[in-house]
Amino acid sequence: MRRGQSELQNSTSRRTFNWKWVRFIPAVIWMTVIFISSSRSGGELNSWLPWVQQWIPGLSSFDPMHYVSYFILGLAVAYGLGRLSGTWPGALLTVAICTLYGVTDEWHQSYVPMRTPDALDLQHDAIGAAAASLIFLVVLKHRRSRNYTIS
Repeated sequence: MRRGQSELQNSTSRRTFNWKWVRFIPAVIWMTVIFISSSRSGGELNSWLPWVQQWIPGLSSFDPMHYVSYFILGLAVAYGLGRLSGTWPGALLTVAICTLYGVTDEWHQSYVPMRTPDALDLQHDAIGAAAASLIFLVVLKHRRSRNYTIS
């Protein structure tokens, strides 16, 4: 009888699916958006700038977009990490993941015509991710102090 029960438990545990990885889908989607955007040549980006300036007056280059893009990526990665994002190690992990992705993005740009890798862009990426991570950390800590449930 015990053997049958253990076989049933093993077959049941094989059928259960861990859905936690699904929380990273927004981060993967946003990484894809960043990758596609950084695949554009410098000439293509300059042709988009006047259109973007209609929505964001005073924008003279796409440098501030690094903050915004990696802020969004930081929020998405923090969401993917779940409860861990509400701790300092989780916040640092979020920044590390985003910064590492920024490194790969800058490397990728070295192969795109009229684009070059730039350490200042990487710094902007890290600052955007750190801001998002810090906000996520503060919000989760505040929610925990109020005894809200966090998934």
